[in-house]
Amino acid sequence: MKLQILFSLILALLLTQAPIVGKYFAMINTMIHETGHSLTALLTGGEVKNISLFPNTSGVTMTGHTSWLSQFLTSITGYTFSSFIGFFFFYLIIKGHYRWMIYILLAILFVNVLFWVRNLYGVFWLVTFGAGFIWLLRTGNQTLIQYVLIFIASLVMIESVTSAFEIMWLSIFSPGQAGDAANLSRVTPFVPSAIWGLLFFAQALYFAWLALKRVFIL
Repeated sequence: MKLQILFSLILALLLTQAPIVGKYFAMINTMIHETGHSLTALLTGGEVKNISLFPNTSGVTMTGHTSWLSQFLTSITGYTFSSFIGFFFFYLIIKGHYRWMIYILLAILFVNVLFWVRNLYGVFWLVTFGAGFIWLLRTGNQTLIQYVLIFIASLVMIESVTSAFEIMWLSIFSPGQAGDAANLSRVTPFVPSAIWGLLFFAQALYFAWLALKRVFIL
């Protein structure tokens, strides 16, 4: 199991650097990230207008809010949600609860394609990724399913860390283009975007450390 996970992490890191195929697979982290924004908006009394997923792995969630707290929590949740999900997927894998990981992935896919994602590439990605995932389940090959789920968990973890690093870098050198960090800076004018970028990267490293500690130490 440890060698399998290590190999999957290395493969995920290498694959996500590829220009086209890598970005297609890396999109799963973007979907989880944007889902985190959407769920938080709904849970805090806001609304989700739509989500757009783009070929370069960026995403945009359009939400509406009735309070400052709802806007703040929605802005802060994207990176933290994807980092937590990466950790949680590894927790489920270690415990052998592969079925729960399948349920979570299918739920996220179906909710996004049915209610939120409306741009062409976003719908294309959800439909093709979902179709491939359903085909995998229909094969009934438990070994193959296990390998794929470990790889997906590795993708989410690797992308949660690398995307958080990118937003931290932008928040320092191009703060106006730093996505969620820039949004949070506008919501909290007393906290510069660089601080939010550093916090996003720190929490991503923390969740990755928790997951790897469970895999390779416990």
